[in-house]
Amino acid sequence: MNQNFKLYSQYYDLLYKDKPYQAETDYLVTLIQYYHSTAKNILELGSGTGKHAQLLVAKGFQIVGLERSPAMVEIANGMANEKVSFQVADISSFEINQSFDVALSLFHVISYLTDNQSLINTFNHTRQHLHTGGLFIFDVWHSPAVYAQKPEQRIKTFKSDEIEVVRRANPVIYAEHNMVEVNYTIEARNPHSGESNVIEEKHPMRHFSRPEIELLAFATGFEVLHSEEFLSKVPPSSKTWGVCYILRKK
Repeated sequence: MNQNFKLYSQYYDLLYKDKPYQAETDYLVTLIQYYHSTAKNILELGSGTGKHAQLLVAKGFQIVGLERSPAMVEIANGMANEKVSFQVADISSFEINQSFDVALSLFHVISYLTDNQSLINTFNHTRQHLHTGGLFIFDVWHSPAVYAQKPEQRIKTFKSDEIEVVRRANPVIYAEHNMVEVNYTIEARNPHSGESNVIEEKHPMRHFSRPEIELLAFATGFEVLHSEEFLSKVPPSSKTWGVCYILRKK
């Protein structure tokens, strides 16, 4: 798994090159300004290759990013400066000698925490690293949409001058555990030499209802301020795959 993820990190930015990072950053800044107008520094849980962090720095914030993949941290730190840094860490057990105004966890990172203890640990550690009144903003898969729409097999293809990447996703639903295991097969091919590399990964993803998030918040010292569809801001429904939650440290 670690070696696969190291290889996967080489193709990560290509696979998500069409992701609207700027629009997502603008959306997050709007949320932060509305719920915590004096916020200056941000802790990002699951910072990937640092795309959101770099854009948030451009908006005037200071960022510390935590990411479990050393390969992704290496990529992100290639663009680090005095206002942004990245380090390898497990978001369920990290310790940093710093407190923050806002914690962010984007791109469904929280949904990767499929067992209750990891969730509780992550929320507790996040709370410990926030100032009183600090925000915890994250997005997760939404249970009503998962049950209504049902995950399907999907294929994504991306190309650059140097590489062609085909990613096949085959989901398996575990209804009793509120979980979908997404089995990825990623084939990367050099169009010049014809050489190819195949990576197989399992990505277990947990989905959540609002009552689950409210209970988790209550148990770990947060209050739920608001929830909405990520980016669009519409109220969550069975058509809403990704829901953004805004929590405040009590």
